[in-house]
Amino acid sequence: MSEELVNADIRLAKTLPSKFYTDEAHFEAQRNAFRTTWQFMGGHSQFTSTVSPLPHLDTLLGEPLVRTNDGGDVRVLSNVCTHRGMVMCHEETDKKTLQCPYHGRTFGCDGQMKHMPGFDEALNFPTAADHLPVFRHANWNGFEFMTMDAEVDLNAVLQPVQDRIGWFLDGLQYDASRDRDWDIAAHWMLYVDNYLEGFHIPFVHPELNDALANDGYATECFEHGVLQIGLAAEGEVCFDLPEDSPDHGKNIAAYYWWIYPNMMFNVYPWGVSVNIVVPTSVETTQVLFRSYVKRADLLDQGAGAELDKVELQDQFVVENCMKGMRSSAYERGRYSPTHEQGVHHFHRMITSLK
Repeated sequence: MSEELVNADIRLAKTLPSKFYTDEAHFEAQRNAFRTTWQFMGGHSQFTSTVSPLPHLDTLLGEPLVRTNDGGDVRVLSNVCTHRGMVMCHEETDKKTLQCPYHGRTFGCDGQMKHMPGFDEALNFPTAADHLPVFRHANWNGFEFMTMDAEVDLNAVLQPVQDRIGWFLDGLQYDASRDRDWDIAAHWMLYVDNYLEGFHIPFVHPELNDALANDGYATECFEHGVLQIGLAAEGEVCFDLPEDSPDHGKNIAAYYWWIYPNMMFNVYPWGVSVNIVVPTSVETTQVLFRSYVKRADLLDQGAGAELDKVELQDQFVVENCMKGMRSSAYERGRYSPTHEQGVHHFHRMITSLK
C-alpha cells in the first residue's frame, strides 16, 4: 500500500478508494495489523475470576486467549492446548489450573505445563514448546490491555490521553447494565471514519447537536490517534476542569479519543464509555460498548446522554455508506479541510501498512 495514496495535504487529498471497504485482500491486511497494536481487554474490576477467556480478542486477532490471575499476577496466555491444538477454556472459572478437556493436559496460571497423562515414555518431554505462550499485558489507570507484537509501549501510545484527562480516571466503576454489543452491516473502517468527524452531527444527531455549542467542536491529531473535543451549549453539563488543565476555562461537554486502529474512549462528565470495534468480515462489524461510571447523577445529561439513540443514528449512516461503497457510480471523494482532519489522519495511517 502506498503512503501517497492519500495526499499529506488534506486540501488536495482524495478519500480512500471504495475497494478498501469491499476487497477481501485489503480487509485481511488491515486485520493482520491489529496484532501489532495494543488491544483493550476490559476494566480490571470486570475480571472477578481466576481464569477468564477473552472471546472478543479471539474474533479480533484470530487468536484464542485467556486471562489468568495468580494471586495478583495477571497474565494473558494462549488458550490453545500445546498437545493437539484444542481450545481449552470456554467460560470463567476460579480453578487454579487450565485443563484441556480433550486429553487432560494441565497448565498452571503461569502457562507452565504441570501434567500430561500417557506421556511417561515420551523422550525429551516436556520442552519449552509444551508450555503456553504468554503475551504482553499492561494495566493503565485500571484498564487492562494486551498485545501480540506491539513495538511501542502502551504508556507512549496513551500519553496524550494521560496528560489531558488522567486526573479524571480515578474512581471509575464498571456498570455491566450499560454493556452493549452492536452488530453492524458495514465495514469496520466506515464506523471509524464516521466517529472521527463531528461534521455530520447537525444532520444526523439532533439531540447531541442541541447539547453542543455552535461551532464548538475541535480536532487534534497525534501520532497514535485523534482527539475530538465537544464544547457544551449554554446550560448543558460540562467538566469541572482543574486549573492545570490545558482546557481550563472552557465548557467541555466531551472528550472523544480514538486510539489506532479500533479503540474509542468517550469521556463525559459522568464517566467513560469505551467502544471497541471488532471486524467480523468485510461487510460486518461488531462494536462493544463498556461503561465506567464516576458520577451516576450525570448519566442522562448533556453530550453523554442517550448513547443508544446516537449509536443507532450512526449505524444508519455507516450501513448506507457500505451500500454506497459497492456502487459502480462511486469510487472516492474529497475531505473537508476544516472538518475531516481526523478521517484524513486515519486514512494516512491505514495506508502506511506494509
